Formats: sequence, C-alpha cells, structure tokens
Amino acid sequence: MPDTTALYQRIETSFLRQGMMRHLGARLLRVAPGECDIALPYTDKVTQQQGGFHGGAMAALADIVGGYAGLTVVPEGMEVTTVEFKVNFLAAFQSGDIVGRGRVVRGGKRIVVTTAEVVHIAADGQETPCAVMQQTLMPVPKNY
Repeated sequence: MPDTTALYQRIETSFLRQGMMRHLGARLLRVAPGECDIALPYTDKVTQQQGGFHGGAMAALADIVGGYAGLTVVPEGMEVTTVEFKVNFLAAFQSGDIVGRGRVVRGGKRIVVTTAEVVHIAADGQETPCAVMQQTLMPVPKNY
C-alpha cells in the first residue's frame, strides 16, 4: 500500500510553489495514487464580466488538478508539464466553490493521460458538473 502521507506532501510541495493558485485562493483537498482534488472559491479574482466563474479559471483548475493526479504516478525527481488539453464547459455559477477532480487514465514513461471533472458545490452541498477535460502530460526532470 502506498504511503499517502508522503504522496500528499510531494504534491503539496509543488502546489505551494504555484503563484497563480495561491493568488486565486485554491486549496489542495485530497491526493491519492492517480488522483487529486483541488477547490477554488468564488471571488472577484475568478469571475468574467457577467459575474460567473471565468472559463479560464475553470480550465486552469482542470489543468492543474489533472497535472497533480499525473504527478502522483511519475517517479520521484520528476515533475510533469502539460502537452495539451481539451475542455468542455457545461455550466456557469456565481457563488460557492468549484472543485476539480483529476484522475490518471494511463500513466506511461513518456506520456501520462488524465481526465478532470470540475463541479460546482452549492451551499446545500449539491454538486453540478461545470467542465470536463482530457489532458496529455509529459514527465520532465524536477528543477527545484
């Protein structure tokens, strides 16, 4: 059984280096082998002109949560970088949190394929899908 505490700490170390995620107030929620969940709160930093979560914020969340899911399956001393991703936006919301849930589809030596779902969490706990993403990552040497 993998040491999930060490895995969480590995992902958290990288996550805390992300200035954009700190600026937007994102929180690392959960890390498991091949999986990662991150929350992004509704603030004026993540809105578009009509007051809803900006598609760029949703796409960034999907990209990052997929990337961290991918990082859980590459060897120590490596990071990942996004080669490409495709996002479908399903709904927009003007309150609450959105949560990205990244999952590894296939973790290889040269590429890692992930998916991510972004869901809106309402005040009553109801979840509604906002966006879905498919992503290709490439493992690269860690340089910090």
